Amino acid sequence: MSKTAAAVLAFVCLMLFSIPMSAQLLPNGNVYAGVSYGDFSDVTTKQSYRGWNGSLEMVPFSRHLHLGFVLDASGFYRTGVQQYNGLIGPRLSGNYGKWRPFFQAMAGIQRVNNGIIYDHLAIDVGGGADYKLPFKNFSWRVQGDYIRTHYAAASQNAYRGSTGIVWRF
Repeated sequence: MSKTAAAVLAFVCLMLFSIPMSAQLLPNGNVYAGVSYGDFSDVTTKQSYRGWNGSLEMVPFSRHLHLGFVLDASGFYRTGVQQYNGLIGPRLSGNYGKWRPFFQAMAGIQRVNNGIIYDHLAIDVGGGADYKLPFKNFSWRVQGDYIRTHYAAASQNAYRGSTGIVWRF
């Protein structure tokens, strides 16, 4: 099964199984799935990657609808190199008409596999905006992030741009 087919299947399953559970477990939130482009540089090299990005946001406090917690995952691919990020952290957002801008700060693990596997801490700071589509509970997201890692005695600076569909529950 291709990676794209697996990502689409996972998104459809999340949508189908989230509907009955959303009233019981998650009072408010959204699921995002999209494509991503990354530009990664360290002391000696600069490389561009293409991949996917997905997240689950939960808004557990009914009094603070502008504060949510995000679980974010992404994967980037280039010949001979695979990179995966698993991040978690808070997100601040607000609604302004059809727009919902947000800011997030997350931390987690980044795994790079280029024949040798590296696991290291990643810190992500970024933001974006959702634009409400005419379809009920769906939005389009544009997002940009800065990811900083440190491994093998070198710092790595990464920039990630993502876009895709958001389903609100």
